[in-house]
Amino acid sequence: MSEAEDRKPQSDEARSAFDPEITSEFAIPAGLAVARSGVEPEATSEFAVPAGLDVLQPAADEAEGSAFSPPSTYSARQAPVAFTPADGVPVVSLTKDLPWQDRMRTMLRMPVAERPAPEPGPKAEEDGPAVPRVLDLTLRIGELLLAGGEGAEDVEAAMFAVCRSYGLDRCEPNVTFTLLSISYQPSLVEDPVTASRTVRRRGTDYTRLAAVFRLVDDLSDPESHLSLEEAYRRLAEMRRNRHPYPTWVLTSASGLLAGAASVLVGGDLVVFVAAMLGAMLGDRLAWLCAGRGLPEFYQFLVAAMPPAAIGIALTLSHVDVKASAVITGGLFALLPGRALVAGVQDGLTGFYITAAARLLEVMYFFVGIVAGVLVMLYVGVQLGAHLNPDAALGVTERPLWQIGASMLLSLTFAVLLQQERSTVVAVTLNGGVAWSVYGAMHYTGGISPVASTAVAAGVVGLFGQLLARYRFASALPYTTAAIGPLLPGSATYFGLLAIAQSKVDAGLVSITKAAALAMAIAIGVNLGSEVSRMFLRIGSLEKRRAAKRTRGF
Repeated sequence: MSEAEDRKPQSDEARSAFDPEITSEFAIPAGLAVARSGVEPEATSEFAVPAGLDVLQPAADEAEGSAFSPPSTYSARQAPVAFTPADGVPVVSLTKDLPWQDRMRTMLRMPVAERPAPEPGPKAEEDGPAVPRVLDLTLRIGELLLAGGEGAEDVEAAMFAVCRSYGLDRCEPNVTFTLLSISYQPSLVEDPVTASRTVRRRGTDYTRLAAVFRLVDDLSDPESHLSLEEAYRRLAEMRRNRHPYPTWVLTSASGLLAGAASVLVGGDLVVFVAAMLGAMLGDRLAWLCAGRGLPEFYQFLVAAMPPAAIGIALTLSHVDVKASAVITGGLFALLPGRALVAGVQDGLTGFYITAAARLLEVMYFFVGIVAGVLVMLYVGVQLGAHLNPDAALGVTERPLWQIGASMLLSLTFAVLLQQERSTVVAVTLNGGVAWSVYGAMHYTGGISPVASTAVAAGVVGLFGQLLARYRFASALPYTTAAIGPLLPGSATYFGLLAIAQSKVDAGLVSITKAAALAMAIAIGVNLGSEVSRMFLRIGSLEKRRAAKRTRGF
């Protein structure tokens, strides 16, 4: 080998072995012995199990679970032990004699960790139904209740009752104006199951609402054996059932309601007929707009025009009638009292998002009514119709006629709400009692109309809740139609008339009075219901079951 080849540059490894000055940041310091392994260790992560921690591995023959299989800790007969907080679990008295609405409402207002575990029912099977199916049934029941106008708290109570009847005690329902959701977590170490459903269409059918309440009542009964398939079958029958009243009956009821309302504000027979014709024509026009797919805002706008047009036409014809009574009667059939009461109830019970959405819906409906009436009033003023805003001061006191008209108004309102025939008589009497209380306080006692309306609405809520608790049903069919005679139709009309005649200040005062009356109605109904829940205990499970067998249920 030549001398030149001996002086050839050596490799980097060879030079680094002999030259201590050549190092790198990845070089191992001298004196540190590192064990060499033939296989490079695998990369780890923050989710890796630390060394030395033994983890129980599942059996090899254990089938892999899915979202449609019950959780491993789920048992319909014996629920898992709930978490006990450090400060203990408070004692909660859940009397079985109370309706399921009160019991479920009490539990919903408690934290999840403090709710008592459900008692095992005889209808529960060993394995229990699949959790997603129970949640789906719960959402479908909640959808029917929310679409029917039930309050958000009552909808959550019904959803919680359905889940609890199938052993799902650690569930959290959540209700907003258009969205229903529910989440169930079997234990603190298992993944939750969540489902949701959107409410896109709303319809007033208190017959279907009562049927849903009966279904929830049967599911909550610990002695019933209602399976999940049977519950689905009954729910499908509710959706397929037609309304109890045909269309011509609804149109006639709308006309009679307007006629009865015109009598309440001092109208005679001619005014009764004129208001009835205007309301029936408005109802038909609203149905036509609904068939064309127009939003409800335009339906209310169109429905408010015929009564105002007939009242103005009678004034231009110099017929000696109260045109204000004709227009006021037509407004009574359109005022959204049901949505107003539900909105205020949601606000008082803490569901502020749903309450704001409901009240916004009421405002849109009210603006539609205002626009329809203002258009016709403006046309009438331009044509020379002499409409007197001060005519409201000339309402005559006719107690017997007004009580009869208030009962007729409540009866027709109940028909428009598609109530069961068995509830029509009770709500008719409740409406007569409401107007009697209002008339005795306002006309005889000289008390302000707002205070008189609030007290009368409180009586309606109290009696309605008593009837509902006696029959273990919803209170809406017994209260909504009964507040019809108390709705602020005259104050609304005279406020709009003053605005149409460029008397904005007087019009705003009257509109504000109408809003105060509406709030008094809603608060009074809710307060009467709460008073009945706080102090009264009616019925028992034994009496209820005997009554149900007697009625053929």
